This record gives sequence, structure tokens and C-alpha cells, in this order.
Amino acid sequence: MQSFALLIYLLVYSTTATDAFVVRQTSNAHPQSALRSSAAGIPVTMMESVADAMSGAGPIQVDMNQYNLDPEIIANEWTAVLQPATPLQEEGIYLQAKNKRGILVDTVKIKIPRRKGKGLGLELLELAGGREDGLGITVVSGLVEGGCADGSEIMVGDSISKLQVVDAQENEIVSVSTECLSYDGTVDAILSLPPAADGQSMVITLKRLRRKPKVQVTIQYPPSMKENDVTIELFSGENLRRSMLIKGIKLNDPLARRFDIGGTGSCGAEGTCGTCSISIIRGQELLSPPGQTEQQMFRNNPRWRLSCKARVGYGLREGELVVRVNPGQWEQ
Repeated sequence: MQSFALLIYLLVYSTTATDAFVVRQTSNAHPQSALRSSAAGIPVTMMESVADAMSGAGPIQVDMNQYNLDPEIIANEWTAVLQPATPLQEEGIYLQAKNKRGILVDTVKIKIPRRKGKGLGLELLELAGGREDGLGITVVSGLVEGGCADGSEIMVGDSISKLQVVDAQENEIVSVSTECLSYDGTVDAILSLPPAADGQSMVITLKRLRRKPKVQVTIQYPPSMKENDVTIELFSGENLRRSMLIKGIKLNDPLARRFDIGGTGSCGAEGTCGTCSISIIRGQELLSPPGQTEQQMFRNNPRWRLSCKARVGYGLREGELVVRVNPGQWEQ
């Protein structure tokens, strides 16, 4: 895709049946680092944040905005890829982060009221476009004061994925998809919506880049192993045993009590041998909750966990986790 540095204003004045007209201006300015707050007291509602690509991290328990990125980073990180059909989405072109390892694409839905004579009031920046098929990457670079979106949770760097007009009972009237469209395609989609009517709202689905939350994990070996403590950094949702083995941490406690029948060595993360057991010294709340079987296994050692069944950064939280490996040897 060809890159552009176009600051494009989608203004809010209405004189026709399309509910808004568009004025396009060009500038070499960068996206604003922050949005203006609303002085008009316009009611807006933040509906939900879905933190995609964080499988295993559990339900969100933090304000995801603490993981927002600087607009300059966002502008360089957006990309678009062709993805095959899955049970959750159709085949198509979707937004993605270039650095998939450290950055996630979050889905944010925001509901704002529609007002007669006013458009959305978004400033748009086209990062990529110029294709005959109309594909591109267009992001929000600011909000126009007095527009319907003024004072909302829409942020610089967000890309509009879908626009949905609903009535007062939340019934959909019409919707349009805008993901991976050029500036012209995005504007055409917005202008295709019917004029605002009393009681209507706009549900805007946004794609937002955020850094993935991290957990600092300090691993302590029993004194008999004469090994120094090791600190590793893991992303929220990563499996603790798998990550430790990749980092070269020595597991396989020979003194572990086995919970399988006649087994030897590692059970291969089946959760029966106990050789990957750890003792939690600090940060227990950063791990996914134990299952019923694991709780029964360690009913006499409530701070012990099977690392093969534990994921770090539960609830997408950050923090410091301190664990002791081979806990059976610490008691000798």
C-alpha cells in the first residue's frame, strides 16, 4: 500500500438529506496527541472493550486505556491482512498490528446520540490508500468541537470498523462496514447512512491498538540446586510452564507427589504428575484461578500451583510474580 500523510477533516454541517457534507483538506501535520474534552455536555456512552488476541487472560479486570500507545507509534503499526474464514468471522481484509508479539488489536464499541443537523465530527487521517479497489487504512486524528462525537471515548489512532444506527430500543436500523477502507471509502460509507431522527443513536465499532500487558516473573531455585534467581518477562495470557521451559528454567521436581497411577517423569502438561509444581511467594492474584482438581491436589498447600495449568496476567493485569520452583525440595 502507498503511504500518505493527509490530515482529512470530516466536518459536521448539515444542509442536505445525507446528514452531512465532507470537506477534505491536506496538511503535513501529525495526529494530535490528545483529544479535546467536551464543553457541551453531550451524553456519550462507552459500551465495551473486547481485548482481542489475549486468549487465556480471562475477563478484563483493569482499565484498558492504561495500555494505550502514543499516536506516533500507532501510525507506524497499523497494517491490513487477508484472513481466511473462521467460525467467528468471514474471509476478508482485516486490520492487524505489525508487531503482533507486543501489540494487540482491541475492539471498542461506543454509543453516541445522533443529532439533527450534525454529523459525527471526526478528523480522519489516511495512512494508506490510493488503490483502485478502495482499500486502505484510515484512522481518527481528532474530534471536531460540537460534533456528535465530541467528548466521546474515541481516541487518536482508532480506526472505524463499523457504524450502526439504532433506535431508542437498541434495534438496528442500518449498518455499514468501514474496516480497511480508504478515506474516500470511509466517507462514502458514512454519507450512505440516513439522516438523523429523534431517539436514534450511533454505535461505532473501533479497532484500537494497545500494548499487551506484561508480568515480571522472578523464579527462585531451592538452595540445594545452587542456582541464581532468574527474572523473565511474560505477556498476559501466556502459560507459565511453557514459558519457563522456553526460557531454560529447570523444572521436574523429583520429590513431587504424583497424582497419576504408576507414571514416571513429566506427564506432558496433563496436570497429573506434579513435577512442574511451584510455590507462589508474591502475586498470586496475577495467575488464572486453579480448577477444582488442582485445588484438591494442593488442599494442604494452598499457595502451590501446577505451572502447566496457570496463565499469567489474569484479567489483563500487570505486576510482579515471585515463585519458587521444585517446592518439594525447599522443605528438605
